[in-house]
Amino acid sequence: MTHTVEPSRRSVVLAGAAGAAAAFLAPAAPATAAGAATAARTAAEAAGLQPYASYWYPDSLPAGAPGTGITWRSLKEWRAEDDADLAFNAASVPLAQRFTPVPVNTTARAGQARIQSLVSFGPTSLNPSQGAATADYYALTHWAYIDELVFWGGSSGEGLILAPNAPIVDAAHRHGVPVLGNVFLPPVAYGGQLQWTRDLVQKDASGHFPLAAQLVAVAEAYGFDGWFVNAETDGGDSALATAMLGFLTELRELGAAKGQRVTWYDSMTTSGSVSWQGALNALNRPFFETADSMFVDFRWTASKLASSGTLAGELDRSRYELWAGVDVEASGWNKAVDWDAIIPRGRDHVVSYGFYRPEWTRNQLPAGRTPGQFHAADDRFWTGQSLDPSQPDGASGWRAPATAVADRSTVTALPFATTFNTGHGLRWYDGGTAVSDAQWNHLGLQDRLPGRRWVVRTEGRRPAVSFDFAAAWRGGSSLLVDGDIDAPVTVELYATRLPLSDATVVELTHRADAGDVTVELAVATGEPGAPGAPVPYTYLPAGTLRGGAGWTTATLRIGTLSGTVHGLGVRLTGPGAVAYRLGALAVRDEVVSPAAPAELRVTDSATAAGETALRLRWSAAPGPVRHYELHRMLPDGTRRFLGGTCQSAFHVSALRPEQGETEARFEVRAVGELYATSGAASTVHPW
Repeated sequence: MTHTVEPSRRSVVLAGAAGAAAAFLAPAAPATAAGAATAARTAAEAAGLQPYASYWYPDSLPAGAPGTGITWRSLKEWRAEDDADLAFNAASVPLAQRFTPVPVNTTARAGQARIQSLVSFGPTSLNPSQGAATADYYALTHWAYIDELVFWGGSSGEGLILAPNAPIVDAAHRHGVPVLGNVFLPPVAYGGQLQWTRDLVQKDASGHFPLAAQLVAVAEAYGFDGWFVNAETDGGDSALATAMLGFLTELRELGAAKGQRVTWYDSMTTSGSVSWQGALNALNRPFFETADSMFVDFRWTASKLASSGTLAGELDRSRYELWAGVDVEASGWNKAVDWDAIIPRGRDHVVSYGFYRPEWTRNQLPAGRTPGQFHAADDRFWTGQSLDPSQPDGASGWRAPATAVADRSTVTALPFATTFNTGHGLRWYDGGTAVSDAQWNHLGLQDRLPGRRWVVRTEGRRPAVSFDFAAAWRGGSSLLVDGDIDAPVTVELYATRLPLSDATVVELTHRADAGDVTVELAVATGEPGAPGAPVPYTYLPAGTLRGGAGWTTATLRIGTLSGTVHGLGVRLTGPGAVAYRLGALAVRDEVVSPAAPAELRVTDSATAAGETALRLRWSAAPGPVRHYELHRMLPDGTRRFLGGTCQSAFHVSALRPEQGETEARFEVRAVGELYATSGAASTVHPW
């Protein structure tokens, strides 16, 4: 992947990240004026409280000094107990189990090709741990088609080993997707030093590989699922290759005991040189046999992939443990790909595939792009031009994942609730009211989202369906169905495996922005008879909404049905133009509220130019918690929303005292799966 390191672009990204790195709903602090040494010191201290995603060199550091905002660290020296940012970076959501429903079309295959996604969510350095004060973010939502996410990045001038930040891991885990950190040993042309490869595979006196143990310890402490190892620094020999194989063996063995995995990138060969094969063959076979899977370099051809799949079978390995690289960084869905070499339509898939840099869907949009524009582009990338996986594109040159790969779901237990929050927004809503007008992003706050976007069944005109950011019930977005309908329209939302009891109810929080619309809940207690067949719904009345009347919640008892809920949706009937907004959906047997956290405290503070930055910590609430929300209590008794996180630590910046205020008061509450909030833990900070 020698084309991936672009110093000029990286410097631009670094500059942008520096401005966004703040508590995700706090305004950026103004630059401190040059002046007294004390002012400079306090400004540096305030900036130093901002936690960032972690990155390291294996052991030895480069010559010279790091650039502005970059911290050089040695992985060999890392210890969890000394990691000041660990509380902000450790993911808290466990990896959910997934199931595969009956495919929504006849072309998507279950049990064959899967998709790996290599994504650069931000720069290596200055990548905020807990979101930032901008809605312009790659808020990935099409988790249903992804089998493995790689937190891509690394550079010779910043660091080579990247641990994914917690919001990404929490969102991925909620949807059942494992996340791998990245070990990037760059080409010599991009600053790579062979010493760093030798550092990585060094042995201790007992013959073990200490950095293999370190990588496993980092992944365990940070809560992610293993490592993508990309050794592209040329100049090695067979002895170095042998050492690398020993390192990978120990990394995989130690990691497997912790539920971790290893993916190897097709780069170094058994000779120790870097020679991208574009295939599984004798030169890289031992590395594939040592790892859990292998990313096949972009140099593949149809014949190379065919022989690779055959060799994998001969090794008693699945051919779908090979990811054929598809580079979409520059051209996205315009990329010319020999799809029949990977996922032919008329026979079994050959191998799996890996998207390199699908965040193109955001990056290709012009300056001033909105969250809605991003999701429209991302839907086209993953679903296809039809924007409906039940009606896959035919002869399109872009073979969207929904047309080939069966989707998956994690909606298997009660209570289940969603507010259709995508993990970023133009403001933050609570109960249908905007409680903050600041832009934000934080993927850890993303809900479990519909996997099939958007399946619409109607005999008449098809309305547009989208995530919309102009209004929401909770979070930053809602589901909007907008159009002139002349026949009943069923919008399929979730494939589920939810147990039914006599007490089970479904709650719909919704409104009609324009036009009157009659709403029915679509509930399926059985599977479709075959791929592509319609879901066998039962329709339950949920009321008629009047345009402009505001939010309302319909509570429907579905305990009269029996068995298991396999599908959920809504059916809409209207006299013409409608704009139906669904703000929340919940399925429960009982109302469950979370216990309160405890011992909220300020662990560090710094003030510069009249503004204060704080680090807050608290003791986690006992029992299940979806996330925590923090507020500042103002002298007039009102609350100011500061942000949310899945962790038990939070950073906030740019705080100023209110008129007559001698101390700032803060509260943190736990939020449960049904979005009920707990009592508060509180603390004060004197001005």
